[in-house]
Amino acid sequence: MARIGLLGGTFNPPHVGHLACASFAFDGLSLDHVLLVPVHSPPHKEAYGDPGVEHRVRMCEAAVHGDDRLGVSRVEADVPGRSYTVDTLSRLHEQRPEDQLTFIVGGDMARSLPDWREPESILSLAEIGVAGRDGVGFPDIRERLSGLAGASDRVRFFDMPRIDISSTLIRRRAAARLPLRGLVPDGVAAYIEREELYAA
Repeated sequence: MARIGLLGGTFNPPHVGHLACASFAFDGLSLDHVLLVPVHSPPHKEAYGDPGVEHRVRMCEAAVHGDDRLGVSRVEADVPGRSYTVDTLSRLHEQRPEDQLTFIVGGDMARSLPDWREPESILSLAEIGVAGRDGVGFPDIRERLSGLAGASDRVRFFDMPRIDISSTLIRRRAAARLPLRGLVPDGVAAYIEREELYAA
């Protein structure tokens, strides 16, 4: 049995903040592997300049290249339209029934878990790994989720530093042909330049 972390997102493009979250989750939750899970269709806020799911998958592959701790899953990328977390976890559970899944989220997303589709089914399929800084907000999240069956032993927390980098900023810099070094992995920067993504 392997402990597999899942970090979902649009990854338009993936940046060092995403990799830091994956890395801190790997260590803080004692995982064996963390998979980036790019969505097929980005939400409205991320739709501007979307180069398409295949480019986003390839950028994720470039981002994790050479790091044996990290990988990429196409479980959402191969399903057109909106994908609910419970459906994604069900598909992964069918593909990897022997593995223990941990769905990695930030504190704000964790607080909204009771409003997700079938939250108790989600908790039956995977642990929830919640990222935070210095434990701030963790008691509030525990209280917010306390009414969900399984939450008491299926929600785990890990610390990571705050990293104020956004994909929106990176797209703007790419459009202005400004350097991306230090904001995205070198392989992602090279891919964006080679494929002329986000060009104005």
